Amino acid sequence: MNWLLNIFTIATAFIGMEAVAWLAHKYIMHGLLWNLHRDHHEPHDHRTFEKNDYFFVIFALPAIICFIIGFENFSFPFWIGIGITLYGAAYFFIHDLFIHQRLKVLRNANSLYFRAIRKAHKIHHKHLGPENGECFGMLWAPIKYFKEVKKNEQ
Repeated sequence: MNWLLNIFTIATAFIGMEAVAWLAHKYIMHGLLWNLHRDHHEPHDHRTFEKNDYFFVIFALPAIICFIIGFENFSFPFWIGIGITLYGAAYFFIHDLFIHQRLKVLRNANSLYFRAIRKAHKIHHKHLGPENGECFGMLWAPIKYFKEVKKNEQ
């Protein structure tokens, strides 16, 4: 039964990271640390290194700390670290590989989900400054974008 609690902990951490990412994106990346995130909103070749890429290191730190604390006994923090790490991997695949095509993979992904995520991210990037932003999440877009892309395919 312990494995069930571990899976639940991983899933909860993964899902919770979307809320953490949304809050961090809106209030930190578009706020206090805009100087690191700005280049991501400026026109450029997304295949090159951006200052924005430092956020991968920043957001990896809680997972690393959880692994260090929980590794000896595979305790609760360890499984939280797994959930955070899996979210980071999903974020990388969706944001860097699918949306910004840093590597030419996932370019033919065309499900309703992928089209809604891409649409929401385009709306986010229409704002070049830190203010008036919208769509700060990464793995879940507001329902209106799912409805929009569904309507456009009919």
